[in-house]
Amino acid sequence: MNTAAPPPSAAPAPAAALPSMPIWRQYYVLTKPRVVQLIVFCALIGMVLAVPGLPSGAALLRMAVACAGIWLVAAAAAAFNCLVEKSIDAKMKRTAWRPTARGELSDRQALGFSAALCVAGSAILYLWVNPLTMWLTFATFVGYAVIYTVILKPLTPQNIVIGGASGAMPPVLGWAAMTGYVGPEALILFLIIFLWTPPHFWALALYRVEDYRKSGLPMLPVTHGNEFTRLQVLLYTFILTAACLLPFIYRMSGWVYLAAALVLNAGFMWHAFRLWRHYSDALARKTFRFSLIHLSLLFAALLVDHYLL
Repeated sequence: MNTAAPPPSAAPAPAAALPSMPIWRQYYVLTKPRVVQLIVFCALIGMVLAVPGLPSGAALLRMAVACAGIWLVAAAAAAFNCLVEKSIDAKMKRTAWRPTARGELSDRQALGFSAALCVAGSAILYLWVNPLTMWLTFATFVGYAVIYTVILKPLTPQNIVIGGASGAMPPVLGWAAMTGYVGPEALILFLIIFLWTPPHFWALALYRVEDYRKSGLPMLPVTHGNEFTRLQVLLYTFILTAACLLPFIYRMSGWVYLAAALVLNAGFMWHAFRLWRHYSDALARKTFRFSLIHLSLLFAALLVDHYLL
């Protein structure tokens, strides 16, 4: 999932002036914990929805093991991203504090850490979940860490649209972990996150446009301007709303989810509309933060509805 963690409270200070972190925390920071938490949460929703009724003890154990494996591989991808983008991170206020950007961790340390997490997570998924989940999770790692980070991100302003496929995979991984296959329900969840990612990320890019301009990355606000990006955010919220109705239409959810989806998407569209009409950095921040609330509560509503059916 291509989400961006909010900057720490110390972000305004120059990177060189920040105190050095303990070594264990430097490695922990590389895993982008807030982003990975959302990834695992979405994967867990896929797991729960794949199991009819209340899960058994064995199912709960399988969920816990699968979450651990997915967390490790997602953390490995995040660490690899920090390594590849260390020079870019050093130019941006919200990322200059990362240990790779500051040179506190060497390339060898970051690469070894990423590889160890990926191997450990893949082994857990292959041995104690199923091979399909392992291969799908590893493909997600390659999609994010290599295809998106190395190829797409510096190449095209549509990087977040194309690369969003990797960020949309967690519910598919969760579904596969519990069933051994990928069902249409999992693909609906994939579509929702895939369409949610661009307006979420572009809202951030709007108020961080100078950072991206300095970094040289061709993000949409840099290549096409503020007004065009705001329009794209608004249009994507319309398409996202249609996709969020699919769980109800396909009968994988009921009226509780439908009510929550309508309210949450109305809120997202309202934020995007205000952003389109009268731009300010404050509104862009509010839109970005609301997008995180939107996805979290939408999936939580799916979970609640699942047990009410």
